[in-house]
Amino acid sequence: MGKSTLPLLDSSLYPQIWQQQAFINPQALILAMLTTDTTPDAAAFTTQLLANATYKEWINATVFGRYLHRNFTAFYQQTEDSFNLDMPALFRQELMRHAQYLPLEQVLFFVGSLSKSIRQTKVLITTVNPATAIINAQKISKKSTATQPMTIINQITITGQQVLGFPIRHNKRTSDRIRNEVLILGFQDLRLVNEKNVIAKKRSNIEGAILLRTYELR
Repeated sequence: MGKSTLPLLDSSLYPQIWQQQAFINPQALILAMLTTDTTPDAAAFTTQLLANATYKEWINATVFGRYLHRNFTAFYQQTEDSFNLDMPALFRQELMRHAQYLPLEQVLFFVGSLSKSIRQTKVLITTVNPATAIINAQKISKKSTATQPMTIINQITITGQQVLGFPIRHNKRTSDRIRNEVLILGFQDLRLVNEKNVIAKKRSNIEGAILLRTYELR
């Protein structure tokens, strides 16, 4: 049985009116949240997502909840438990049976520098909520040191038909509800196509410079 492809979420979200301004795509919205008086309100964006028919289809079809996500991540991060050495691969193999293809042109976000392990393991945690990406950037900015003065925000556009993953279903009654995450479990190529320095507004609560990177994922 072939794998299904999730419907394109962004086509049902954009263009949209956000705080009395019109934005044609998620890239324009996150840039406005960083550089203008547009507030990065993750909870308000989550409310929009949960009321969106396409996003409801995403999370109602998934078998991947936050509990399963935490356990999967723990298995992948363990390095000393030789008895369970094969568990990450077995766990991933089972999850891949239920994974779906992500739609072309869907935009996802993640924060921080791209580690070599991501291209090796093909595992990447992203979010469809641009405000959540900014909140994650704020957390990293607070922990940054003089040797790491720059905060990196990455925006990824799906450009290949073989990108596999899961939308993660979060508990609406916990702080996880604003994560709006998508776990990517398989891809062929992750390519950097553009990057630019962004001068953040003072009220963004992000110290230092911001490097906004754009990737294509296939």
